[in-house]
Amino acid sequence: MKEIIKEEIYKALGQNVVLEKPKDRGLAHYATPYAFSLAKELKKSPKIIADELALKFSDSKILEVSALNGYINFRVKGEFLDKISSHSLKNADKFATSKPKNSSTLIEYVSANPTGPLHIGHVRGAVYGDTLARVGRHIGENITTEYYINDAGNQIDLLGISIYLVGREKLLGLEVEYPESFYRGEYIEDLAKEALDEFGEDIFKDEKSCSKLSVWGKDKMIKVIQKNLSDAHISIDNWVSEKSLYNKLESTVAKLKKCGGLYEQDGKIWINSSAVGDEKDRVVIREDTRPTYLAGDIVYHDDKFSRGFDRYINIWGADHHGYIARMKASIHFLGYDESRLEVILAQMVSLLKNGETFKMSKRAGNFILMSDVLEEIGSDALRLIFISKKCDTSLEFDVDELKVEDSSNPIFYINYAHARVNQVFGKAGKKVDDVLDANLDDLNEEAKNLLFEALILNEILEDAFYSRQLQKIPDYLKSLSASFHKFYNENRVVGSQNEDALLKLFAVVALSIKTALKVIGIEAKSKMVRKSEIEE
Repeated sequence: MKEIIKEEIYKALGQNVVLEKPKDRGLAHYATPYAFSLAKELKKSPKIIADELALKFSDSKILEVSALNGYINFRVKGEFLDKISSHSLKNADKFATSKPKNSSTLIEYVSANPTGPLHIGHVRGAVYGDTLARVGRHIGENITTEYYINDAGNQIDLLGISIYLVGREKLLGLEVEYPESFYRGEYIEDLAKEALDEFGEDIFKDEKSCSKLSVWGKDKMIKVIQKNLSDAHISIDNWVSEKSLYNKLESTVAKLKKCGGLYEQDGKIWINSSAVGDEKDRVVIREDTRPTYLAGDIVYHDDKFSRGFDRYINIWGADHHGYIARMKASIHFLGYDESRLEVILAQMVSLLKNGETFKMSKRAGNFILMSDVLEEIGSDALRLIFISKKCDTSLEFDVDELKVEDSSNPIFYINYAHARVNQVFGKAGKKVDDVLDANLDDLNEEAKNLLFEALILNEILEDAFYSRQLQKIPDYLKSLSASFHKFYNENRVVGSQNEDALLKLFAVVALSIKTALKVIGIEAKSKMVRKSEIEE
């Protein structure tokens, strides 16, 4: 809808102008300060210019245009809103979509070490990445998602050692000496029991079994991680193994050397990252020829960039902030445009229950498991709350507040608006098809403003995606739901003179809520039972 409005404005003014949203929808749906930018050139006051420009829209069939204090205000005409509404309801599966884009984007997120179940520290990036991909696809972006499996290095060896030692102690009753660092928690004991069932006691009688247990345990944990994600309705297109890329390490190092990105010093091989923005150079190959963690990431990004995507988005934890410069430096020396890599940092989350810190899980040791949070609040609430604030700001919430059936619980409040529409249609004994031909042009301004708000979903989705501020979607849903509940409580629908028109309006509101929820991975509720009605 906004694109059509922009075209209408360009046709009248011969210029693309900045459109703002006035806080007072009773004043206008959109406004532009364009007249102020012309004041110096035309040597007139913005007020006079705005008055003159507003007259250019006298024949518009789409917009009612007025001028106020130098601003040009635009209201969308009811006839046009009705036309868009009818088209939207008849093509519900295409609602709020955009034309397909020619560019492609690879989004990599989660990428947690496969040494344990996903915990709360992983959830924010997981939900954010999946939602960003969903929103992008809905507005025509070509998106591929990826999980980078860190299955090479000491952490995998340590997983095998942990399973081996726990098995010897807990299952065979033997005395063991644990290393200073090892994986603990009931899930390790569960893995040991599974290993006993699958391989027998001999697996815990020879230290050489640790390498076998490392690979076996890693594969088991990947399945657990995939189930954790699936339970939150998160699916990932590609799963790329770090270990599988290590055969490319030698050729990648040679590539970096050729372009002067590497040098040897103190028996180590360093990347000259300080030359392109990093605070200091970094070790890529240790004295004993073992590659560092950075080396694995360089090989991985060489592989990613060789696949020819237009953009690359990495979603990392906030503790990776210092890693960005060295990664971009590596991409630069590999011969790629490092500006094509965008890194989004996800801040930590604090959970409360009854106002107290959420208890850690015995199964995971010292972490709050993703599965525990899902069990407490469900996938819908988890997905909504984890995108409810900017990704780079801290998030704190109480799980019990997401179980309350009133306006303080956003997922309930939004779903109840959608369910109410279905309830009203049921009381009227009608379906959406029965009211498609109702004329919305005669609705009052309050109803037209609600209709306008319901029809701007595409604009909200595009803004949320390109600004990377996904919280704008739940903010929009809460605002639309509030407007709907207020209108519902103040207006009689069933049996009213304009019943069909109001039902059609409600159908558009429900379509917007249902579509927005679906885009962020939530299925809208069509029926909800509660003791009392929401009052605003």
